[in-house]
Amino acid sequence: MSQHTPHRDAPRPGRLSLLKETAIIVVSALVLSWLIKTFLVQAFFIPSSSMEDTLQINDRILVSKMTPDIFDINRGDIVVFTDPGGWLSGHEVDDTPGQNAVRSALTFIGILPQDAGQHVVKRVIGMPGDRVTCCTADGQLTVNGQAIDETPYLKEGVAPSAVEFDVIVPEESLWVLGDNRSDSGDSRFNMGGPGGGFVPYDDVVGTAFVTMWPLDRLAWQTNPGEVFSDVPAPAGS
Repeated sequence: MSQHTPHRDAPRPGRLSLLKETAIIVVSALVLSWLIKTFLVQAFFIPSSSMEDTLQINDRILVSKMTPDIFDINRGDIVVFTDPGGWLSGHEVDDTPGQNAVRSALTFIGILPQDAGQHVVKRVIGMPGDRVTCCTADGQLTVNGQAIDETPYLKEGVAPSAVEFDVIVPEESLWVLGDNRSDSGDSRFNMGGPGGGFVPYDDVVGTAFVTMWPLDRLAWQTNPGEVFSDVPAPAGS
């Protein structure tokens, strides 16, 4: 009697086709996610209370990266920017080396939100050429001599500033403050550091336009234009 050597069935053409199509879809999705994250929109999460009550700890926000390259930055915008130097001590995630590698890869692609602890999230108060001062007899900030009412975004019960300052914003730079002024390491507290507390346009990642997570805090982050509507143009502009 003849004996036949057992052998495994060869992969079916249909199965190979399905695997190939799945691989193409997965790779295409990863590339698309990376392109969106690189050029259009990036997700960040909030590690501190400096922007309360507008942004809470662990909120996830979406940031438009078309600002300032395509769209203009305006007073009142919430901006994400890289640390100009000495603003942050860093926000570390306690993971194993393997977990850190996976987290870094997924963040690079754009699947996971960027840790905002590696960046800074603040609100724009002064634009290039603006003179920003604190404070009037009523405790308000002034921009180009006009007192502003920051009630729409300032954390309830917190004063506009306990620190006095009088600055003129340089070209291609911003003066930024947190909405929770009592717990915000912003421009006021970095006047003695690199850049004098100003944020260069080149350091801006983009503007926050929506809080996307958790779902019960889903909200558009619109610009409070009425706060700055009466502010005149900078002197000499």
